[in-house]
Amino acid sequence: MPTPFSTNSIKGRVAETIIQELFLAHGYNVFHYGMERSVPGIAQLTRKTNGPVKQQIRSMPDFVVQDPRNHKLHFVEVKYRASGLFSIDDIKGEYPWPHAFFIVVSKEHIKCLTYKQLAAGKAITPTCNNLLIVRKDLDLDRNTIVEFGRIARKFFADM
Repeated sequence: MPTPFSTNSIKGRVAETIIQELFLAHGYNVFHYGMERSVPGIAQLTRKTNGPVKQQIRSMPDFVVQDPRNHKLHFVEVKYRASGLFSIDDIKGEYPWPHAFFIVVSKEHIKCLTYKQLAAGKAITPTCNNLLIVRKDLDLDRNTIVEFGRIARKFFADM
């Protein structure tokens, strides 16, 4: 029987994969950047340590994505939240990636805020209008986002 940690870890990886595929469908280059993929095995080591280096490593965004049209790079952090809630309070400690986009996948929506917006007091809630569809700076196709939202609902429907 999976433990709550492994179940949550699996949900998070599914959400990451959905968002990775969403960016790939738009022609973006997607590079794994997070601790788990950049430095395999370091997650185990950081459990036994403390300090600012541990915090910076643990806070690495999941991806760096590159827009195919203007070659601009973006940090992307993906979170799965069954509740659809995410705020600055969910970010532990000092966050050294001020330009990161936080994409929150829930059973109902795919929403997005930047770290700067979260730090300024905005939050993702089930009723907010911070849908990924309305973000102009990433220039993603509305219909494609809707399709990937359907995929997310199928995966997370019974969770």
